Amino acid sequence: MKKLSARRRHPLAAVVVLLLALAATGGLYAAFAPAGKAQADDTAQSLAIDEGKKLYSVGCASCHGTGGQGTTDGPSLVGVGSAAVDFQVGTGRMPAQQPGAQVPKKPVIYDQAQIDQLAAYVASLGAGPITPTESQVDPSGADVAKGGELFRTNCAQCHNFTGKGGALTDGKYAPNLEGVSPKHIYEAMQTGPQAMPSFPDSTMPEQEKKDIIAYIKTVNGDETASPGGLSLGGLGPVSEGLFGWIFGLGGLIAIAVWVAAHLAKAKKS
Repeated sequence: MKKLSARRRHPLAAVVVLLLALAATGGLYAAFAPAGKAQADDTAQSLAIDEGKKLYSVGCASCHGTGGQGTTDGPSLVGVGSAAVDFQVGTGRMPAQQPGAQVPKKPVIYDQAQIDQLAAYVASLGAGPITPTESQVDPSGADVAKGGELFRTNCAQCHNFTGKGGALTDGKYAPNLEGVSPKHIYEAMQTGPQAMPSFPDSTMPEQEKKDIIAYIKTVNGDETASPGGLSLGGLGPVSEGLFGWIFGLGGLIAIAVWVAAHLAKAKKS
C-alpha cells in the first residue's frame, strides 16, 4: 500500500504538464516564426534578383558585360549599389541611346517595379550605396538657409547658385535641377553620376542632404519671387554682364555708325 501511494500522481501534476506544454509550444513559435518571416523575405529578394537579371541581360549586358564586369562601351557595375541604378534608370539616362561626352536625361522606359528588380540584381554584384527611403529624402522641417550655404559651397560652381545648370569641360554639363525629385537629388549626391563628385554620409550627413534638397525646392518653387527682373535663367552676373556688353556696346556701335554716315552725307551736300 505504501508503494502504491508513493507512485500516485499529485492532483496538480496534469495542470503543470499542460502549462509546460503550452510554454514549450510558445517557445517553439517564438523561435521559428521569425525564421519563417526571414525566409519569406529572402525568397522575395531572390525572386527580385532573378527578375532583375533577366531585365539586365536584355537591356544592359551589351554595354556593361554579362556579369556587370564592364566593357569598353560601359563601366563596371560591381559595387555601384542600388541607388546608382535607381537614379540612372529612374531618370531615363540608362539604357543609353548612344555613347557621348555625357548621357542626357530621357523618358523612362521601365516602371518602378522593374527598376527595383534591376537595382536588386546590381546590388547583389557588390555592396554599394542603397536606395534611400522616403523619410531620408523628405525635406520637411529642413533648414533652407543652411541648405543654401551648403549648396553654394559644394554645388553652385557647376549647377549655378539656383540650380539652373551650366556648361563644363569636354562637352559635359551640369543639368538643371528644377523639377528633379528629392529622391534622385539625394541619390546623385550619394553616387556622383558622370562628372559629379559623390558626397557619402561620411562627407555630407543625411540631414545636410535634406537641407540642400529643401533649398533647391525653395528657390525653384512657384511661390519664389525674383525681385531682379529678367533673370536670364538665374545664371548670375557673368551672363548678365555679357548681355550688357553685347547689346549695350552693340547699340553704341550702331549709333556711332549711323552718326558717321549722316555726317558724311552732310559734308557731301
